[in-house]
Amino acid sequence: MANITRYDPFDVALDPFDDLFRGFLRPVRFEGQPQQMQIKMDVKENDKAYTVHAEIPGVKKEDIHVTIEGNQVSISAEVKKEKEEKEGDKVLRSERYYGKVYRSFSLGQDVDEATSVAKYNDGVLDLTLPKKATSSAKKLAIQ
Repeated sequence: MANITRYDPFDVALDPFDDLFRGFLRPVRFEGQPQQMQIKMDVKENDKAYTVHAEIPGVKKEDIHVTIEGNQVSISAEVKKEKEEKEGDKVLRSERYYGKVYRSFSLGQDVDEATSVAKYNDGVLDLTLPKKATSSAKKLAIQ
């Protein structure tokens, strides 16, 4: 008996023109053009708290904002990058990037925002987010 397989028109392994159109719809980035900044994170969990390490290099700690609503954590930062190359009094090239980066994620349990701690050192934001104590289910006695 022959094996029956489902045809997927978007499967790249079956597409004979895969190499021809590879990267066709990706945005183009020219050499020397500043790359848009992203917040890269590691999130760890133990019994009592969540620990977040977020890379936000080149940003002042005054420009970083962290908000906590229940189990939703949002990190935003205002980025200002300037690079100017001069030769004598004449500017040969100037690259500036101003913008706002934003990252939001949900955790498995609500966070106690009153005891949460945020530290920023050497381009890394460290968040310690203690879990809220969950109320255990209460069994009601029927009268």
